Amino acid sequence: MAAAEQALAARAVVLVEGISDRIALETLAARRGRDLGEGVAVLPIGGAQAVGRYLDLYGPRGLGLTLAGLCDVGEEREFRRGLERAGLGTGLTSDGMEALGFYVCEADLEDELIRALGTDLVERVVEANGDLRPFRTLQKQPEWRGRPANEQLRRFMGSGGRRKIRYASLLVEALDLTRVPRPLDLVLQRI
Repeated sequence: MAAAEQALAARAVVLVEGISDRIALETLAARRGRDLGEGVAVLPIGGAQAVGRYLDLYGPRGLGLTLAGLCDVGEEREFRRGLERAGLGTGLTSDGMEALGFYVCEADLEDELIRALGTDLVERVVEANGDLRPFRTLQKQPEWRGRPANEQLRRFMGSGGRRKIRYASLLVEALDLTRVPRPLDLVLQRI
């Protein structure tokens, strides 16, 4: 069933920016023994600029479903404006967004996961999946040489086609469940 069709049969919808966010949330839920397919739809909206359309469709002016969401810090403003336009608050702050079930990742989801895992473990995951050599190549590039390993890893995850999507589940699988990044933990608790 397509995600949009699943949302029509759901009691709750989690709006996320992209497919990697959906994969990470679904993987974490499964690791915690939760089947989101039973009443929860995680919808990648294709970027923060689309949040208003989804809030109108699934929120109080639409189907009236329970809403939650996850966005990158750079997209917080867009999410905040969408929530306000959907009639879910005015003058929202980060705390106000969280009260509505919308959580912001400190740079982005990959940054949250890299910090939770630590760079050594992330490099081991990269190596175990046959990507250490391309990562070392990125580290040698003048723009990335000498930069902190967490920044290099974040850039590496965001480059190379579908790498971000592939590593979403791999990094969540490597997580110690007592060290889940706050935004991921809270959005799953919300729904």
